[in-house]
Amino acid sequence: MMALEAACEVLAEAGLSEWAVALPPTLAALHPHGDWSQWQAALDAMPGSSTDVLSLDTGTIQVGGTAAETVQETLRDVLMQLHPWRKGPWRLHGVFIDTEWRSDWKWERLAAYIEPLAGRRVLDVGCGNGYYCWRMLGAGADLVIGIDPTQLFFAQFQAVSRLVGDVAPGLLHRIQLLPLSIEQIPPGPGTFDTVFSMGVLYHRRSPIDHLLALRDCLRPGGELVLETLVVEGNEQTVLMPGERYARMRNVWFLPSPVALSGWLSRAGFRDVRVVDVTVTSVEEQRSTPWMRFQSLSDFLDPADGTRTIEGYPAPCRAIVLAHSS
Repeated sequence: MMALEAACEVLAEAGLSEWAVALPPTLAALHPHGDWSQWQAALDAMPGSSTDVLSLDTGTIQVGGTAAETVQETLRDVLMQLHPWRKGPWRLHGVFIDTEWRSDWKWERLAAYIEPLAGRRVLDVGCGNGYYCWRMLGAGADLVIGIDPTQLFFAQFQAVSRLVGDVAPGLLHRIQLLPLSIEQIPPGPGTFDTVFSMGVLYHRRSPIDHLLALRDCLRPGGELVLETLVVEGNEQTVLMPGERYARMRNVWFLPSPVALSGWLSRAGFRDVRVVDVTVTSVEEQRSTPWMRFQSLSDFLDPADGTRTIEGYPAPCRAIVLAHSS
């Protein structure tokens, strides 16, 4: 169904023995999305790369130089079949993918504060299409494993991986995306140097359990990079929205930054510090030709941009760092 043999091999080679044994049956049992055959056909139609241009450490991830116009047209058509593209931006063979999120802005906000990734094992929980995974690799990580259950995002990751494989095939043994949720992976394994969870916590019915699962993936002294929606308030302030928040159904708890810090301490983390709190702007999250559905401007009160359409505080995100004990 999906090209997962390489991922299993990487897990085994990396010494992640529990995952290497437990995950292959889970991956083999995945049911393909109804559109998977269409996405697979798009992947099979991708043109190859004839240049060695690769840039993973700049805001726009670039793979390949500027290809001939006919190649660009083919590639643009193929990649558009994997619409919508939410995390980026990307420049692939000269085709610029202007994604819904300016994910490079978030990366710039956190990069100055996190421990250097050079030589580290990194886990990215809820990684989407892998944009941040590639940025982590570009920052020198020795191994990057992303997990996200959305199969469209897995297809987008495979599209980029195919182009990277033409330019630098050796890199593919250092980066993999597993189309799974954190609930589908075995507990632990307690060996990652850095664990990222960005844009996930507010989707969890049990946020403390999520924090505990993240903690168990870290080695002692490893760093957690947590990014999530927050609201203003004191250590007791937690917003539990109604059926929807900013038109999203699956939003459960939005704590204040200080309440979130308390959750992390209670979950066994130390050295907890909030390094950034930023209100999401309509310039950072917006509709584009590569994501043609509604976006942030449609989720805000048209008469008051500081409130969501439901009347809650508009999206504001905090980045919090902590260490495992």
